[in-house]
Amino acid sequence: MNTHDQTAVNLALFEPDIPQNAGNLFRTAACFDIPVHVIEPCGFALSDSKMRRAGMDYMAHVVLHRHQNWQRFQMERGNGRLILLTTRCESRLQDFSFARGDTLLLGRESAGVPEDVHNAADARVILPMKAGVRSMNVAVAGGIVLFEALRQLQALPG
Repeated sequence: MNTHDQTAVNLALFEPDIPQNAGNLFRTAACFDIPVHVIEPCGFALSDSKMRRAGMDYMAHVVLHRHQNWQRFQMERGNGRLILLTTRCESRLQDFSFARGDTLLLGRESAGVPEDVHNAADARVILPMKAGVRSMNVAVAGGIVLFEALRQLQALPG
C-alpha cells in the first residue's frame, strides 16, 4: 500500500523486538499523524500487552501497515526514498535534507538491520552523539528524526 502521496513521511520498523519501543513509536506516529509500517517477523505479538501499554489509547489513531517480510515491504512501500537511521554512516541528521514521501527505517533494537537492508537504503542518517556511546534508544532516535523531517518539510501538525 502506497501512502507516500498522502503523508509527508512514513515510519518503518524492521523486525522490532521490544514491544515497549514499538508502542512508543506508534504513539509518536499517532501524535504526528504519520503511518507506521511494521516489517515482520516481530519479536513479540503486535497485540502484546507491553506494546499496548506503551501505545496507550493512541493505537486507535495509528495508521498501521503490516508487511509479512522485507521483500513484501519492498514491493508494497511505493516509490519514496528509504532513509535508514544507523550508526554506520557519515550523513549526519543536521546535514540531511528530507523529501516528501521519504520512509524513515528503524532497525531492530538488538541487531539493527542486515547488510542487504542497509545496502538497499537510498540514504543513511546518523544522529550526533557523544563519542564512546553506542547508540540511542530506537524510540527516542525515531522521534528525533521524525520531528526533524517534519520540521524541514513544514509538515508538523497544529
